[in-house]
Amino acid sequence: MKIVIVGTGYVGLTTAVMLAYIGHNVVGVDIDEKKIELLKKGKSPIHEAGVEELLTSLKNNITFTTDLKSNVGDADIIMIAVGTPAKANGEANTHYVEEAACTVAEGLINGRTYTVVVKSTVPIGTNRRVAHVIKKTLEERNVKATVYVASNPEFLREGMALYDSFYPDRIVIGSEDPEAIEMLRRMYRPILEQTFDPPQAIPKRDGYSLPPLIITTDPVSAEMIKYAANAFLALKISFINEIAGLCEKVGADVTEVARGIGLDTRIGARFLNAGIGWGGSCFPKDTAALIAVGREYNYEMPIVEAARRVNQLQRERTVEKLQSVLKGVRGRTIAILGLSFKPGTDDVRESPAIDIIRLLIERGAHIRAHDPVAIENARKAFTTEELQEITFVDDPYLAAEGADAVVVATEWQLYRKIDLKRLAYVMRTPILLDGRNIYAPKEARGAGFIYMGVGR
Repeated sequence: MKIVIVGTGYVGLTTAVMLAYIGHNVVGVDIDEKKIELLKKGKSPIHEAGVEELLTSLKNNITFTTDLKSNVGDADIIMIAVGTPAKANGEANTHYVEEAACTVAEGLINGRTYTVVVKSTVPIGTNRRVAHVIKKTLEERNVKATVYVASNPEFLREGMALYDSFYPDRIVIGSEDPEAIEMLRRMYRPILEQTFDPPQAIPKRDGYSLPPLIITTDPVSAEMIKYAANAFLALKISFINEIAGLCEKVGADVTEVARGIGLDTRIGARFLNAGIGWGGSCFPKDTAALIAVGREYNYEMPIVEAARRVNQLQRERTVEKLQSVLKGVRGRTIAILGLSFKPGTDDVRESPAIDIIRLLIERGAHIRAHDPVAIENARKAFTTEELQEITFVDDPYLAAEGADAVVVATEWQLYRKIDLKRLAYVMRTPILLDGRNIYAPKEARGAGFIYMGVGR
């Protein structure tokens, strides 16, 4: 098939690479000329494992352009994967989705049949809106084309997005049109049947089974599945973080508590790692959007609201711990190890580390920060005034040199393997706040640290 993907961010780019690898002819479209120029050279604008390796080998199957209208006329499937940034009231802004749908319709031709897929995470009813925009634009152009619309939400983890594309837990399709469902079934067939040779850069894990395809749902349910999934995962993390706070009060170890409850198959162990909170482009935006949808229908969502509140408190509690152990952070130098919201990505959107740095600067601290890949994006996240209080360094030991405390904010593998004795030796006062519980307390204390974890 010829597939046009509108938007080359995390979702659009990784989806484009996966579809090209399994044999489709893919055109990636973006209005960002600099991003397209990078992609034409085989360079990825995002840090995502495996993307650049596959871009280099897929030149015959994938092309990139800024011209959407001229490339959709002979397409079989057009996937919209543009951003839906949050409005001030928390609602997801669908302006870019509708704009893309309008431009797509302007390029469709008489007598052809198309399937338009909404891949972006969108509010309830957006697929109906997209269908309306396309129909209206075609009528204005007096073009007789058949267009089927389907919802196909993504379930990709940043840092693991290509893996999740090739080996998904499930593929959700919502449409009122059987033709659209059949087209997407055909498009995904190599993924559903796992008939492709796994790319060397993204090997299949042992024991992976074939993914189920949900084909009987309607577009509204598909839209809700995406929001409900992210909200539930956010709830699970906030729950264990709230339990961690109580563990600190009563003297329990949250890692042991999580292990004990995670063995219950009804609960499961995943997403029960206590820490300084969740961030990124999905959980914060999608939980806010879900609450906004509830507000639109005069329906309160106190559990989701509480999850967001607990998440914010985790950042504040981190600073409170430093205030307590240092008897104030004003004039202190705090080393922050990790700036991205999670390992494997350079994304700093809603990163706990960024919030913690801001809170520390507000209280008069100076920051020395390190991250393997996210420093440039982190620079853009701060104001000019805030940047005056931050020194970015390219070595974790240099970040800790002369520091009064070190905070591990992202669980990069580099930090898991760090020489704790050396780290403690270069510090002014060896205080370690392990914000991701990646070290054994006994090991850290044996290296000379005053150790603080989360819920330990």
